[in-house]
Amino acid sequence: MEILAGTQRTLAGDMMGRVARFRYRVFVEMLGWDLPCRDGLELDQFDREDTLYLVARKGEEVVGMARLLPTHRPYLLGEVFPQLMGSLPVPRDPEVWELSRFTAVDLEAGPVGGASRQFSSPVAVNLLRSVLKVAAEYGVQRLITVSPLGIERLLRRAGFLAHRAASPMVIDGHPIFACWIEVPQPQSH
Repeated sequence: MEILAGTQRTLAGDMMGRVARFRYRVFVEMLGWDLPCRDGLELDQFDREDTLYLVARKGEEVVGMARLLPTHRPYLLGEVFPQLMGSLPVPRDPEVWELSRFTAVDLEAGPVGGASRQFSSPVAVNLLRSVLKVAAEYGVQRLITVSPLGIERLLRRAGFLAHRAASPMVIDGHPIFACWIEVPQPQSH
């Protein structure tokens, strides 16, 4: 497995097209999210020139992806789900970035066991480790994410420092919450 990191401009060839098709297959077809899509592609207003992507691939096949957005610019939690922060303000800090559209699933390997399996697979763990490494390189201290219930426990079990920002809520029939993930900082010598 190979993990690529870059923006729309720096990812080679048709990688963004592959990512958009992968996201459509996972989030719309598999998980049933009601998202506005065209031509089998899932992209939204947060897929901008400054958006950073990590893409896991096996050969030419996309098997995972993550989207990183600085919170001092518009981002999903801040614009669409601010209520998930409870009484706390949404983060607006260049050292806090949002992790969104995170998934790791081999669509060619047959049916998968829902969100818990997609977040506990070796691909997901390796992808998240890469996300944290790249985030640290950008000076990020913490990530915030909108996650399905149960992800916090899976993250902790895999050794990541994660905790709830506020109580979970049911939105559009899905129990979700805002989750902090601490970014380990490189050790200085």
